[in-house]
Amino acid sequence: MKKYKIEIEIFEGRGGKLVKKDGDIIYPDLSKEGICAWMYRGNGKISYKRGQRFNYPEELGRLCPWLVDSINSVIRVLNFGGVLPWEYKDTPYEKEIDPDGVTTEYIRCLDPTESGIVVKIIRIPLQ
Repeated sequence: MKKYKIEIEIFEGRGGKLVKKDGDIIYPDLSKEGICAWMYRGNGKISYKRGQRFNYPEELGRLCPWLVDSINSVIRVLNFGGVLPWEYKDTPYEKEIDPDGVTTEYIRCLDPTESGIVVKIIRIPLQ
């Protein structure tokens, strides 16, 4: 069976700028401002940003549990060599599909508010 490296990239979403007072995180009105709580909290020192990548499965614990639920099935499909058939032609979510090369998939977090984010899952074949 072919082996792959899987990366998860924050494609859309807002984290804002993490603010603390006396060591505690001060949360803005997340839903009103369209800020993802997970992105805002980040690593506890700085907020996560668009373009930031996480390695699967090594950094799975750094991801939001809701996000993990949203992407879990897609990661399993990609990790076993599968491809989801929709392509989203001429949209920002147009996928790369290359059975012998890089394949991507876009998944939206299940948060229905403007705070929800989109991640790009990137499958890279290993030699």
